[in-house]
Amino acid sequence: MLNRYSIAEARNRFAALVRGVEKKVDAVEVTRRGKTVAVILSIDEYHRLRDAAKQKEFWHSYQMFRQQWAGKAMDVEGDIWEGVRDKDAGRAETIWR
Repeated sequence: MLNRYSIAEARNRFAALVRGVEKKVDAVEVTRRGKTVAVILSIDEYHRLRDAAKQKEFWHSYQMFRQQWAGKAMDVEGDIWEGVRDKDAGRAETIWR
């Protein structure tokens, strides 16, 4: 259940409300003239929601990219990686016995 407090009530009980959300009780809605204007929630819940939003933004961008380029050839000429990788075999392998 979501707890609701007016701004004045929340101000008077702020420390207790913060302790409550820290202990995972519930988020707290703060109202002005009966309309919710803010929410107090734990930092863990805030990070969870923020990270979920970032993942959703990435996934949406990825899907838009796929739709835009589906079935289209990407106009890339030649080997774009030419000269980037050193073709030397590297150091000799040491065999321990």
